[in-house]
Amino acid sequence: MTDHYPFVNTPLPYAYDALEPHIDTKTMHLHHDRHLQGYIDNLNAALQDQPGLQSLSLEGLICSAGRLPAAVGTPVSRNAGGVYNHRFFFDGMTPEAAAEPAGALADAINRAFGGFDAFADAFKIAALSVFGSGYAWLVADRSGRLRIVTSANQETPLTMGFCPVMNLDVWEHAYYLKHYNKRGDYVGDWFRVVDWKKAEERYVECLRCARP
Repeated sequence: MTDHYPFVNTPLPYAYDALEPHIDTKTMHLHHDRHLQGYIDNLNAALQDQPGLQSLSLEGLICSAGRLPAAVGTPVSRNAGGVYNHRFFFDGMTPEAAAEPAGALADAINRAFGGFDAFADAFKIAALSVFGSGYAWLVADRSGRLRIVTSANQETPLTMGFCPVMNLDVWEHAYYLKHYNKRGDYVGDWFRVVDWKKAEERYVECLRCARP
């Protein structure tokens, strides 16, 4: 996720139908090819006349947008966040998902939440609590401790000072074709395709950046 302007829509790390029956093929096409592409197109348009920003990564754009004039910072923040959040979401799923995490991430979940089942329940509650559009996140704070947070629209935990480990997109376009308005059913299906190996890699990277 260290690419720069002009941004392109990178392929999914699996086939569009690979997450069936949990996440349907039509939703994956719509979500990746149209929604994500829209954020990429809008981000490139916002950066077209901003040469001073074109060398920044997505993370750099997100963290710098708040210091820019609103006419530039707002579209950059919203669309860079849309690209970052969607890529993070798509890259965090796999058709070969394990039932639960292992290793350092599993240990951290046990410490923070008292076990995987308690974590899964708390994460689902957080996902259902998002009013309107947004995301539920598992993040590490500056000391490396895990937390569950939510974000509205295309905001990210990067501006909250957290290191993202995994996220769940709860915008209606992520699940409405299959689950209609039953977000809870979608959350349950998503848990069956979480790439816990990827989440473990992200958590270990967060620990490298954590304060002692």
